[in-house]
Amino acid sequence: MSKSNLYIKEACVESLEQAISAEKNGADRIELCSHLELDGLTPSEELVGLVQEKLTIPIKVMIRPRAGDFIYSEEEIRKMIKSIEFCKSLEMEGVVFGALHEDKTLDLNLISKLAKIAKPLKVTIHKAIDETEDILKAVKDLSHIAEIDTILTSGGANTAEEGAFQIKQMIGISQNRLEIMPAGKITPANLKELHKIIGAKAYHGRRIV
Repeated sequence: MSKSNLYIKEACVESLEQAISAEKNGADRIELCSHLELDGLTPSEELVGLVQEKLTIPIKVMIRPRAGDFIYSEEEIRKMIKSIEFCKSLEMEGVVFGALHEDKTLDLNLISKLAKIAKPLKVTIHKAIDETEDILKAVKDLSHIAEIDTILTSGGANTAEEGAFQIKQMIGISQNRLEIMPAGKITPANLKELHKIIGAKAYHGRRIV
């Protein structure tokens, strides 16, 4: 946890240099992706191995085979499983994924299947949840899947600041069963104020440190 012991700062990075810099600047945890301009895709196995070798803080790995929606084909699901199994073989901290149906509800069957495969790694459901129509119901549904640890969210808004009220409600509903981790334009300039409003245990951002 950060030096203040108030909350974890999770830095979203896409290269070895960014990962090393984030740790040096006080990040407590890393989410490793590729192509952040596409909101983050699965990084290469080579990069995952390199970052794990160089860092001492926990690393979560994005599992997202392509940009666009979160409705996956059988072939894409096989790729996701292969990526999860690779992360397990390296004993990473965790993996990050999400899946939706055509109607923008969570694909709970697929999420549950992937979460079971991922264990004992920690499982984070990413901001696909922000596309659902009833985000509070989505939190309740995810809380019934024992293998899920964290939900990454902007509360259905563009930024954590705009979604703060909804994020607080999500934290209330999760009743400490899940870590609700705010994301969306969080920086050192607004993090303390946001924490006063939201009171989460962890925060996520590209420029959080």
